Amino acid sequence: MSAADVTRLRTARRRRDAAMLTGGLYVAIVAALLPAFSVIAPGAWVAGAAGLAAAVLGAGLLVRLAQLPAVVASVVEAVVWVVVLTALFGRSTALLGVIPTPATFASVPGLLSGASEEIRLGVAPVPPEAGLSFLLVAAVGALALVLDHVVLTARMPLLAGVGLVAVSLIPTIAIPSDVDVAGFVLLAAALLFLLRVDTRARTAAQNPRRTAARRSPGRLGVSATAVAVAVVAVIVAVVATPLLPQPGLRFATGGSGGTGTTINPNLELGNDLRQPREVDVLTVRTTAPTAPYLRAVTLSRFDGAVWSPDSGDTVPVSGDAPVFGPVEADAEIARADWTTDVTVDALDSPWLPVPYPASTVTGLEGDWLGMPQNRTVVTRAGSTRDQQYEVQASVPRPTLEQIRSRAVGDPGLGADVTALPADVPSIIGDTAREVTASAATPYDALLALQTWFRSSAFRYSLDAPVDSGFDGAGLDAVADFLQVRAGYCVHYASAFAVMARSLGMPSRIVVGYLPGTASSIPQQGGTEYTVTSSQLHAWPEVYFQGIGWVPFEPTNSLGVPTNFASGSTSNGGTTPNTPEQDAAAPDAQPSAAPSQADRGDVGAIDTGAAATTARQGAAWVPVGIVVLTLLVAAVVPALLRAARRRRRLGAARAGDAVAAWTALQEDAVDLGIPAPGAESPRAFAARLVDEHGVEADDVDLLREALERVSYAGDAPDAARGPALVATVDGIRAGLLARATPVRRVLARVLPRSLVVRPGTAEVERERESVG
Repeated sequence: MSAADVTRLRTARRRRDAAMLTGGLYVAIVAALLPAFSVIAPGAWVAGAAGLAAAVLGAGLLVRLAQLPAVVASVVEAVVWVVVLTALFGRSTALLGVIPTPATFASVPGLLSGASEEIRLGVAPVPPEAGLSFLLVAAVGALALVLDHVVLTARMPLLAGVGLVAVSLIPTIAIPSDVDVAGFVLLAAALLFLLRVDTRARTAAQNPRRTAARRSPGRLGVSATAVAVAVVAVIVAVVATPLLPQPGLRFATGGSGGTGTTINPNLELGNDLRQPREVDVLTVRTTAPTAPYLRAVTLSRFDGAVWSPDSGDTVPVSGDAPVFGPVEADAEIARADWTTDVTVDALDSPWLPVPYPASTVTGLEGDWLGMPQNRTVVTRAGSTRDQQYEVQASVPRPTLEQIRSRAVGDPGLGADVTALPADVPSIIGDTAREVTASAATPYDALLALQTWFRSSAFRYSLDAPVDSGFDGAGLDAVADFLQVRAGYCVHYASAFAVMARSLGMPSRIVVGYLPGTASSIPQQGGTEYTVTSSQLHAWPEVYFQGIGWVPFEPTNSLGVPTNFASGSTSNGGTTPNTPEQDAAAPDAQPSAAPSQADRGDVGAIDTGAAATTARQGAAWVPVGIVVLTLLVAAVVPALLRAARRRRRLGAARAGDAVAAWTALQEDAVDLGIPAPGAESPRAFAARLVDEHGVEADDVDLLREALERVSYAGDAPDAARGPALVATVDGIRAGLLARATPVRRVLARVLPRSLVVRPGTAEVERERESVG
């Protein structure tokens, strides 16, 4: 091959590699952006970002095809970046719609300020307006410009891969979600493609004659190493990783709970409730006619800005002994004894969800403490995750007449449950008095407040408090909420509690979970309910003399409002739920599920054993899948190596001496015999004969065929193909026979030639260490 031919070959190869690297980089950028759709809603910005990235990379490719200096490519790309951004977002102030003017640049701070506000107030997935769209498109274009320089100028595709993986992980870290299989596979394929093209280009640049000679129709078009890495990575990330135990999310005493799988006691539940991913946090089986609310922490102290969790004397929770004893209520108040079994899954919190009023909590692991004043359970070092426990509760069930006859408050409660700051906005007290003006008793006043909040005058919204800037529970937020009349449970509970205090009634807020969704039919032992992260909730309570703390449900469209049945309409003070009646619920415990009659033993089907057997059988499914996955991953290298060797020998059978020699080198590498590129074929052949007992005639046949092709320019001769294949197989058999048993197994199961290729720098280092 003449010098002119080599130059022409190099030029064509550079252009082809530049085009392939540019295309692969563009695909990788697009793949890295796919997870962002869980945080930013798709829209016009997607087309703008994709178009700008294509324009930047395309401009750089044209400069390189023209063989101009690399610095020119970067300058041209920067110009294209500015021009396209101007055309998309600054046409009104630009010359000819694309040339920016000082006024165009002056509009950028405003766009960035708008983007900052959208990010601060937005709810995922955020629909971007002009500011955020500008920021996203500009960032993607800048990313394309920088990565083009890294991949095509600096020739460091691995560094670019690190940056792209980081970009793709940011949305997942912000909002945990399932693996985006399509995005992951596409990004992995694009990065492996970039590495493959870059590696091949470097090898070809070092020895163009050898590269040309080694081309053959039977050679694999894609590196087996890349295929092996891709297959194993996809198997691990998509199949095996979701089956592994997940780390527990630790509780933070401030800020947001993050993913809704912990409990935030500071009434900052908005971010938890706005999480798009809903997970099951626990299951409940109860003998109660309806699923109970589960309280975790109560908040009584209010300084005007923050509701603080209660603290006080505690008692150990251990064994089967009663923790709190029965609730203190007048003797004439009826009681209902219920048993609730709770199994915690994804919830990780120091506060234990229990129905109210708990008297006994058994089955807990670790050190737990009960707080008698509010009947909650907490730990200082452990967690609720994977806990299974039973709660006995004795619930007061007053009639409508009984609760209407009771006063609110008690001298022993303390000042925390009635205190309000001096600067309470007038709208709070004025509205409370206006809504309750016709109420004859404290209960009637509270019922009027509850009915007003649940009327059409209010609506439930996770977005309105953010959009209007009152996403909190302080007095200012309550005042704004009463004007906007849209919010979620925190706003309803805080407004109700503050308004009750403004009327002189002791109140507090409870954070816990709404009743779950029934996941089984009622049977002996109770009905099972599933509670999800989206059912994290806050509600108010008011204290009635002789009855205790009574919960109310003011949150519009959630739960069932608290009402009591008239004692003259049914036995035990309960009536069915009817919209015409002022007695919608059978007890003071609000419920989100319809009542149903208690079931006895007659006709009940005991499915406990069957369910246990099914759970035990299901527990082996993940283990079996993991084992199967590992087995598949274990045979992938052997299959890839067999396919590559079969392809090599197929080419050798057609007379390709280069393929036969390469097959011999790969067999040697598999058995731990170095095959460095700096070593001539004669030296390698001599080493096989002297050090490894290969027959000189066999290896000389292959060496001579290779030299005739490399130096004499002989064309492949199909007539000598069978002899080449037989010689390669014979040498391999001899090497295997002389190798140790462990080396023979490794050569078949984990062939090193998939990773350590003959002629690479790694083989050269191995050769030097052996020498």
